[in-house]
Amino acid sequence: MNDRTPSSRSGHSSRSSRSRSRESRSSDTGGRDTLSREQRKEATRRAIVAAALHLLAERSFSALSLREVTREAGIVPAAFYRHFDSMEALGLVLIDESFRALRDMLRGARAGKLDPNRVIESSVDILIDGVQERREHWRFIGRERSSGVTVLRYAIRTEIRLITSELAIDLARFPGLNTWSSEDLNILASVFVNSMILIAESLEDTTDPTAIDEIRRIAIKQLRMITVGVAGWRSS
Repeated sequence: MNDRTPSSRSGHSSRSSRSRSRESRSSDTGGRDTLSREQRKEATRRAIVAAALHLLAERSFSALSLREVTREAGIVPAAFYRHFDSMEALGLVLIDESFRALRDMLRGARAGKLDPNRVIESSVDILIDGVQERREHWRFIGRERSSGVTVLRYAIRTEIRLITSELAIDLARFPGLNTWSSEDLNILASVFVNSMILIAESLEDTTDPTAIDEIRRIAIKQLRMITVGVAGWRSS
């Protein structure tokens, strides 16, 4: 009995020590645990977005149900509302992400990242890269901008108007365009933006490099034709 008693005390002491050690580590890493939870939350949010995009490859947003999205994402329906207030809120996030390529292109222009001698070519290349990175997003935009849920159509049109306004500001910095009226600059920006959207839509289901090169060639030619018209326009 005496031989076993110290062993028992030692085991108890060891367990207590391990327990205190775990408590200490838990206290010391509280920030990291919180970060881990945030990372898991963001991973779930991204899984919901990815699931929706996957399901939207062959259908409109109005035909998509919350249960389908959560099942595809591998979560229970109630968990959806920890990340999005509604399906429409999810749709608005998809729209925001879809237009990011065009916004990035405009930011690049404002930051002087575009080669001034190859503005058209650089812009088309950035657009093509953006579409290829977010092909499912652009397929979604192409379908929803002319049909589907009203709030999403309105959001897409709002994005297009905002991007057009930003581009008009950028165009005013180019030699020869700084004397144009605001109306003419906005009309020109609208022509460029609508052309870019059509180019993006033509790339939605294109993966063949040769076909992409051909789309790029035509796109550059189309935008150059627009600039020819610009050179001959007298703004008033």
